[in-house]
Amino acid sequence: MHIDIISVIPELMDSFLHHSILKRAQVKGHLTVNTIALRPFGIGNSKQVDDYQYGGDAGMVMMCQPLADCIESLLTQRSYDEIIYLCPDGQTYNQKMANALSLKGNLMMICGHYKGIDERIREKYVTLEISIGDYVLSGGEIAAVTLVDSIGRIIPGVINDEASALSDSFQDGLLSPPVYTRPETWEGITVPEVLLSGHKQKIDEWKYEQAILRTKERRPDLLE
Repeated sequence: MHIDIISVIPELMDSFLHHSILKRAQVKGHLTVNTIALRPFGIGNSKQVDDYQYGGDAGMVMMCQPLADCIESLLTQRSYDEIIYLCPDGQTYNQKMANALSLKGNLMMICGHYKGIDERIREKYVTLEISIGDYVLSGGEIAAVTLVDSIGRIIPGVINDEASALSDSFQDGLLSPPVYTRPETWEGITVPEVLLSGHKQKIDEWKYEQAILRTKERRPDLLE
């Protein structure tokens, strides 16, 4: 998979994209992530990328031409399955969307900044608009790396034990059951006996029952 991310401040994503699972995914060749600085496509000597918004409201808006020039330059290099704009009013992101996007070949992501991007860019280029929650961030960079992480980790071959990713919360519409590790007893609290039994069917049944119970208690909306 190849992902290009357009940003006014791409350095914000550098550390996150070059450590842990995402680093491993790129080293193995399963994932390529490029961050593209918008500023070189800016207008004039100052490389301006934003301007005051029409209507007189406060806040700057990312201009059409720098974004269009940047997007067009990327389109000359490859075609994209989706051009994604990270924004508060987009479709709320979930695991189902992550699964679907992980099957794509090429993705472009546009990180908003200031009050967002000119609506005409959304109309002309954007194919999918995504929000990671009902709150506002200073820019789309955090949302972008959230998508990259959630997509990248479920690409086959990225995680050594692929079954681990398939048993994560939300993969089957439920929250994950409780998990335990050694020691068997800690502070007087013991690991549930069924997990020590070695009986796979009983363990699977216990995990499913616990997943249902936890989902019912904490996220009943998922059961609807």
